[in-house]
Amino acid sequence: MSAVTRRGFIGSAAAAGGGAMTAGLVPTATAGACAAPLGPVVVRPADPRYEDLAVRRTNHRFKPEPEYFHVVGSTEQVVKAVGDAVRANRRVTVRSGGHCYENFVGEGAQVVIDMCEMSEVSFDERRGAFAIEAGATLMQTYRKLYLGWGVTIPGGQCGGVAAGGHIAGGGYGPLSRRDGLTVDYLHAVEVVVVDRTGRARAVVATRNPADPNHDLWWAHTGGGGGNFGVVTRYWMRDPRATSDDPRKLLPRPPASVLSGVAIWSWNGMTKESFRRLLRNHGEWYERNSAPDTPAASLWGSLLIPGRKVGADPGGIILPTQIDARLPGAEKLMNDYFAAVAEGVTPQAIIPPFQAMPWFYAARTLSLGEEAEAGRYKGKSAYLRRRFTDEQADVAYDHLGTPGDVSSSGLLWLLSYGGRVNAVDPAATATVERSSILKVIHLATWDETQDGKAHIEWVRGLHRKTFESTGGVPVPGGNCGGAYINYPDIDHADPKWNTSGVPWSTIYYGANHARLQRVKNRWDPRNVFHHALSIRPSGS
Repeated sequence: MSAVTRRGFIGSAAAAGGGAMTAGLVPTATAGACAAPLGPVVVRPADPRYEDLAVRRTNHRFKPEPEYFHVVGSTEQVVKAVGDAVRANRRVTVRSGGHCYENFVGEGAQVVIDMCEMSEVSFDERRGAFAIEAGATLMQTYRKLYLGWGVTIPGGQCGGVAAGGHIAGGGYGPLSRRDGLTVDYLHAVEVVVVDRTGRARAVVATRNPADPNHDLWWAHTGGGGGNFGVVTRYWMRDPRATSDDPRKLLPRPPASVLSGVAIWSWNGMTKESFRRLLRNHGEWYERNSAPDTPAASLWGSLLIPGRKVGADPGGIILPTQIDARLPGAEKLMNDYFAAVAEGVTPQAIIPPFQAMPWFYAARTLSLGEEAEAGRYKGKSAYLRRRFTDEQADVAYDHLGTPGDVSSSGLLWLLSYGGRVNAVDPAATATVERSSILKVIHLATWDETQDGKAHIEWVRGLHRKTFESTGGVPVPGGNCGGAYINYPDIDHADPKWNTSGVPWSTIYYGANHARLQRVKNRWDPRNVFHHALSIRPSGS
């Protein structure tokens, strides 16, 4: 998932080493270069391509302006690019899909390694697993896996997100309640790391506990991107698979998807009715989020945009999908809508359901590049139980009154739980395995606005929602912390986090100490860092 422009998403959902040259291209020969798909190339500010690379991101709040972009086409090229930067004492960052909520790529970066041309998806017979390069987008990955072998990974709905950061942070999407997190299928990972002497090298780390590099594999099962090195490639395989047949090594998606949507107008939506809506919605997930739930194939996302100014205030929408061939699928979705809508006024509008083949549904219901882009500030939380009525009232107070700022705000509650929660919290770096919903608080604005009021608005919404725990979703009670793929630097700021609980606990819980040990071993010079990166212990 990624943040999106409010208008773009709602429309979609309702429809169901530097070289000697100072500019230009700097080719560098490598072993086997004739087979390399690209470069490497160094692009500096005088090159017209520099601006294209500078705007290759979705959060337009930030614009990276390094000394140069290094566009790479192979692992060997990444090793050289990182080594060159370290020897020159230049700060290096990495970008795959460009979907970071915060300025982790651009802030202070002198060299940005861009992975966009490393986008191959293939079956590796030697490893018996599917290889996905870090620059491959989710939609590229879904297409290749499905059309080639009839399989998929349970990744996100935003098709332009790339594998590089998505998988390292955990990865989830519409199939996760049924199949688990993306990282639950991580077989191996290739990472370019830097040792204590400053030497860059590529390391492959696997799921096998006997692998001497196993801890590096574990860190990439939810430890987040930009922490330990540059991921160049993932290998994916179901750890329960016993076959050598590629068609049996990853989950098979539903043959077809039944999609529907329930819509409530803001007209007539009182605070009491809004509270009932959120209570109904949360209680359904409290009843239907165990790993063995018959409703595991049902996935929905409750979008609550701020009420608009004017005669048409807009509405609250609940786009939902389910495996169309699941026995009783239509009834299950009808029952879901009925449970959420019970006692809520105004009455929900529920258009006829639509059935479509799975990959067509994945493309149609996915968010494209235009819908994902804009200026925004996002904040996240996990919910282990529903919002309290008091928290629902906070949402109503912030979103239910039209205003120039609040009308561009959004509360987003996404389905979670199911098979996600069947995994031990220590088995992967993704520590939170008890939640039933994910929360996103979002504010968006356009290029004519400076965004200050919008950022303050969403900060206020988030802080007020979690007021009882110091303004942040401290794990415990009905909260499960926050999701590192939706990073929020405010969680590390004592102005906004008054809980006394460090940001590292909010994102990593009891797994943080082990992540620090991995950091000490694999990035002892702290080459790879950003505002919410894992710090070496003692730093």
